[in-house]
Amino acid sequence: MGLIGWIVVGSIAGWIAGRFMKGSGYGLFGDLALGIVGAIVGGWLFEVVAPAAEPSGFIGSLIVATVGAIGLIVVARLVGHRPVRA
Repeated sequence: MGLIGWIVVGSIAGWIAGRFMKGSGYGLFGDLALGIVGAIVGGWLFEVVAPAAEPSGFIGSLIVATVGAIGLIVVARLVGHRPVRA
């Protein structure tokens, strides 16, 4: 997947993660940025943990990116001392 694809998938994943995680969120652009970074982090972690079971296609990439974005939101809230609610 190219750079534009990762931006699109990351943006959608950030929006989904922002809706999934309860709380005030980080705003539209903050959620999208966390989604894009979460997509990168989630993809990297998935390659490290399960390289043989790499997801394929748009849906697989979206799932990995969403999980990465949710994890990144949890870490950001823990560092920022905001309550973590799912």
